[in-house]
Amino acid sequence: MSFLDILLIIISSAGLLHGSAFAIYLLFVKKKPSLTNYLLALILAFMAFRIGKSVVLHFSNDLEPLFIFIGLTLMLLIGPLLRWYILGMTSINFKIKRQYYLELIPFILLFSSSLFVTKSWFDTHSKQVIIVFASVLFFVYLHFALYIFLGFQRLKKIRKNLQNNEITKSQSVVMTWLKLLVVGFVIIWVSYFLNIIDNTVPYLVGPIMYSFVIYFLSIKAFQLKTTELNGDAFKKNENTSLFQQLSASILNNELFLNSNLSLADLGKIIKKTPQKTSEIINQNAKQNFNDFINSFRIEKSKDLLVKHKDLTISSIAFDSGFNSLSSFNAAFKKNTGVTPSTYRKSNNN
Repeated sequence: MSFLDILLIIISSAGLLHGSAFAIYLLFVKKKPSLTNYLLALILAFMAFRIGKSVVLHFSNDLEPLFIFIGLTLMLLIGPLLRWYILGMTSINFKIKRQYYLELIPFILLFSSSLFVTKSWFDTHSKQVIIVFASVLFFVYLHFALYIFLGFQRLKKIRKNLQNNEITKSQSVVMTWLKLLVVGFVIIWVSYFLNIIDNTVPYLVGPIMYSFVIYFLSIKAFQLKTTELNGDAFKKNENTSLFQQLSASILNNELFLNSNLSLADLGKIIKKTPQKTSEIINQNAKQNFNDFINSFRIEKSKDLLVKHKDLTISSIAFDSGFNSLSSFNAAFKKNTGVTPSTYRKSNNN
């Protein structure tokens, strides 16, 4: 074996070992690992097996067909895991739904079929063997390409949803990490697929590129502290969206005119409990429920004070949704710094 071959083995195997070590850390070393960390660990573990198969196949012509086919079938497993991981990192309270397991059918079918592949049949290199193997090869890589595309689509959708909201640091970190992860898989996919369609690209380019990609990604993962994050990073944006929905409903339907309006009433609008509704208001308005609703009432009263000078302060208070003159005066001064009478006089044209 030449020095170059030894060097190639070292480089390609280094990524394999590094990815495996990262997976072990996520599974057994990290305290309180999340579902997303488990999914990432499985992706790394299966990729390590896949890359290991490639390294052995490159330097050995006597590899059992069973391992060749199992290595290929794992690509059918990595695709769905990648999609679930991206969903988990961008969805609040993510859980793997039952219907998601249907995505594993291609893997199960091909894995089961690979158990019946014999060395004698595979080594014949007959036309039938070539057609079957080529078909499996193209299906596996096109299947994986589809899931990479779905990953990009998910990130594009999330990015679009974030455009109208203030992006938090955690959300930015998650989006940056997932973009790097998907791009990394594109690089690995291209390096393998080029070998399939053009034999001038060495087969070992795939494992070597994987080594560089996994080193880069693992460093970025620890720099960005992505193993500490999951879909909860997007909670604030969900609350922001619900708050905007709530505010629009209160204003457009003038719900604030109801002096008996309660948190329970608002909770029904956004389908949340009174406690959750209160949390959303406190977080986004920086006010408690009463001050939040009173802010709408005071804006209404300002308009009435200026445009309807024939109305008494007392009638304006009740027409704005307050249930007493004293509460109106107190809320108005707290909000504007002046009494309703002073405000009316200062805006008397």
